[in-house]
Amino acid sequence: MNLSRPEEGVNAWYYIGLVLILEIFYILNAVLKKDDEKLQTIGDVIAIVYGILIIWEIFTTKTDLADKLLFPSPSYILSLLISELPELLKGTVSSFQLLFAGYFLALALAIPLALVIGWKKRLYKAVNPLTKVLGPIPPIVYIPYAIAILPTFKAASIFIIFIGAFWPVFINTLNGVFNVDKRIIDSAKALSVSEGSMLFQVILPATLPSIISGATVGLVMSFILLTAAEMIGATSGLGWYVKYFSDFADYPRVIVGIIFIGVVVTGVTFYQIK
Repeated sequence: MNLSRPEEGVNAWYYIGLVLILEIFYILNAVLKKDDEKLQTIGDVIAIVYGILIIWEIFTTKTDLADKLLFPSPSYILSLLISELPELLKGTVSSFQLLFAGYFLALALAIPLALVIGWKKRLYKAVNPLTKVLGPIPPIVYIPYAIAILPTFKAASIFIIFIGAFWPVFINTLNGVFNVDKRIIDSAKALSVSEGSMLFQVILPATLPSIISGATVGLVMSFILLTAAEMIGATSGLGWYVKYFSDFADYPRVIVGIIFIGVVVTGVTFYQIK
């Protein structure tokens, strides 16, 4: 692990260049789509980002109010982020292996299970109260038991991610099925549609907005739990990266890790939150 500090002489150019590249990319995207409202929003967001960065830069380089160890300048953080990219990308691959295993397992179980339970009115009334008790329990409380009971840290992490993603997907899908327009169901019944076709060709498409909403929440929750689990017992990954350098009081790299995690989460959920 490289703990050296990168040269700071060209930090500002890195900083300015990256922001300009992002700005040009988003402006071109909005112009090509001829979306004036989006273009205006992009301009507002960029203005806010510039304002925050300028205040941060002044606060850390032009005053003595901030501890330089705890609050490095944004230009230094950017150059450090660039130098740490290989290590961060390696951590991303490690984290994604755990994330997608738990997340897609949750989708594979929660969606069909919620479809069946939501379709059976009596079963829905029996299960729905349980979701109000079990769903709000923070999955992070299961981490000590998962690590103690399951044979490997990888299995424990996948289980915790699974729990975190399962409940948002299951509850949203369950409510979506129960609230499907009765006229759609009556029309399908009038056509003598089989129960399997009713579930997967009629109710499933009608429930997709609820499923997507739950899947988005579940994905964000999965990232939170993944990071928390990695900070406790992992030897690689993005959460481990932050914890490792915090143990050495290397706060610039801690900030780099936090920013990179935010970028990764935004990138993964971008098309779902648009």
